[in-house]
Amino acid sequence: MWDIVEHHLVRYGGDFTPRLIERARGSHLYDRQGRKILDFTSGQMCATLGHNHPDVVQAIHKACEDVLHLFSGMLSPAVVELADALCQLLPPTLQKALFLNTGSEANEAALRMAKLHTGGFEVVGLSTSWHGMTAGAGASTFVSARKGYGPTIPGNLALPTPNCYRCPIRHCQDQCDMTCLAVGFDLVDSQSVGAYAAVIAEPVLSSGGVIVPPDGYFQRLQGYCRERGMVLILDEAQTAFGRLGSFFAFEQLGVVPDILTLSKTLGGGLPLAATVTSEAIEADCYEKGFIFYTSHVSDPMPAEVGLAVLRVLTSQNLTERAATMGAYLKDGLLKLKDRYEAIGDVRGRGLLLGVELVKDRTTREPDPEKGAAITRRCLELGLSMNITALPGMGAVWRIAPPLTVTYEELDEGLAILEQAIRACL
Repeated sequence: MWDIVEHHLVRYGGDFTPRLIERARGSHLYDRQGRKILDFTSGQMCATLGHNHPDVVQAIHKACEDVLHLFSGMLSPAVVELADALCQLLPPTLQKALFLNTGSEANEAALRMAKLHTGGFEVVGLSTSWHGMTAGAGASTFVSARKGYGPTIPGNLALPTPNCYRCPIRHCQDQCDMTCLAVGFDLVDSQSVGAYAAVIAEPVLSSGGVIVPPDGYFQRLQGYCRERGMVLILDEAQTAFGRLGSFFAFEQLGVVPDILTLSKTLGGGLPLAATVTSEAIEADCYEKGFIFYTSHVSDPMPAEVGLAVLRVLTSQNLTERAATMGAYLKDGLLKLKDRYEAIGDVRGRGLLLGVELVKDRTTREPDPEKGAAITRRCLELGLSMNITALPGMGAVWRIAPPLTVTYEELDEGLAILEQAIRACL
C-alpha cells in the first residue's frame, strides 16, 4: 500500500506518518499490524470525546436513516436543534449561528461578515497565528504556509505574538507587560489606510507553539478594536468545548467577541464548524446582501453529530474533567522538565499543553532535530505526538489528549515520553 501512497497521493504537509491506521477507539489508534498507539493529539485536535465515541457513531447512524444532505437553502431539524443548543451555552450577544465544515470556512465567513459590517477591509492577526488555508483565513495566518504562493489578500497586518518565553520585540522575559501590543498597534496604525475591519486571534496560539497571552491581554486588545471601529473575532477551533477547562476560552479572558468561530472540537472527529455573531451584526450583514453559500452549509449529518457532542460534554461534565486531567498532565510534564535540561518550557491550559525543547536553557536555542528524533521514538514505542518545528518557532510538542483520557493513559504517555527522551539524549 505504501507504493500506492508514493505514486498517487499528494504530500500536503511533509511526509506521512509511517503507519496505516486501521481502527481507532477512545484514546488509542491501531495500525494494520495491530499495534496500539496512544493518541496525545486527539487526531488533528478534533476527537474531543475520543475516537469513534459511541454517541457520535449513533448520531451518524441516525443521520443515515433520516437525511444526510439537502439543498443548501433547506434546513433539517438537527440544524435547528443544534443552533438552539449551542446558543443556549453562549451570552446574549452571540445568538446567530452559521454551520459550516471547517475552521477555514468559519473564519472565512467571519472575515466576510466583518468587512461587510464595518465597510473596511484591513484585518489584523497575530504573528504566529493559524486560521486556515482558504484565501481570507490564509492571509490572516502568519505562522507558516505564506511563501511561494504569490500575494495574499490586501490589507492583512500582523501584531507581535505575546510570547513571554521568546519576546518578539526583545523587551521582556518570562513575564509579558504587553508592550508588544502597544508597539504592534503603532505599526498597524502607521500602515493602515483607514479601512479597519477586524482583529482575528486564537485565545491560545496552538500551531504557533501553544502560546498563552498574559492575563488582561484580550481586554486591552478589545479596547484597541473599539477605538478603531474594528470587530473582534476569536477563533476557538481548538480551545472551545471544554479543552481549556471552561466551555469557551473567552469565558476565562474577560471578553465576549463580536464574532466567535468554532470548528474542530464541535464535530467530535467529523467536519463541523460554526460562525456565531450578534443579532445586530447578522441583521446588518443580511440587509447588505451577505452571501456565504456552499454545497454543505447547514448539512444535517454533521449537525446530528454536533448535538451528540454537546450532550456528552454536558452530561459527563467533561469541562471539569479537562481542568482536572490537564493539571495532572501538566504536573507530570513539569517533573520531566526538572529531570531533563532539554525541556525548556511547559505551558498551556487544561488539556492543551506545549512542551518546548531547547539546546540550552540559558540561550533558549530551539532544538527541532532532537524534538523530531524523540517524536519518532515515541511513535515506535506507541505514542503519537505532534511536534511544531516551523522556522523561527522552536520545537514544541502540542499535547492535547481527548477529554475522556484516563489517569492510566496519561501515566502511560508520560512514561513513553520519558523513555523516548532518554533514548535520544
